Amino acid sequence: MPIKSRIRTVAHYPKPGVMFRDITTLLKDPAGFRQTIDEFLAHLKGHKIDKVVGIESRGFIIGSVLAYQLGVGFVPIRKKGKLPAETLGHDYELEYGTDRVEIHVDAISKGDRILLVDDLIATGGTAHASCALIQSMGGKIVECCFVIDLPDLGGRARLEKQGHKVFALCEFEGD
Repeated sequence: MPIKSRIRTVAHYPKPGVMFRDITTLLKDPAGFRQTIDEFLAHLKGHKIDKVVGIESRGFIIGSVLAYQLGVGFVPIRKKGKLPAETLGHDYELEYGTDRVEIHVDAISKGDRILLVDDLIATGGTAHASCALIQSMGGKIVECCFVIDLPDLGGRARLEKQGHKVFALCEFEGD
């Protein structure tokens, strides 16, 4: 069964007009969750990766399992103020205002080959900020992987324009 068919769409969440793509239905389905991880691992075969970086919060779920399966470390990127030790941060623009992602200062070493993981790529703001943060620490982005791509919102194209490889298991048209 295709992964896309296991993802729930919630209309008008978090605001009117938005079609929220909810992976919790995929995660609770043992076969769907296994298929998701297996498809990522098949795609990543032959890639040299030192660490998997997951974006808060659903990127933690997929990313930590991939790190375990790949035999590498896992690093969380979180919203401002959520990490307990010294952090580096990167601010980025939202539709109305700004936000910030942070990472521990000792999380990535110069030259580390990084796989960035999240559940969904929409406009690409958070992923772009995460890539910039990783690169500022000397990390090299091997690829950015997502369960879902919303191509109409331009996030994938934004990351690719910055020179990043992008992979997604499925796409949903519209927003």
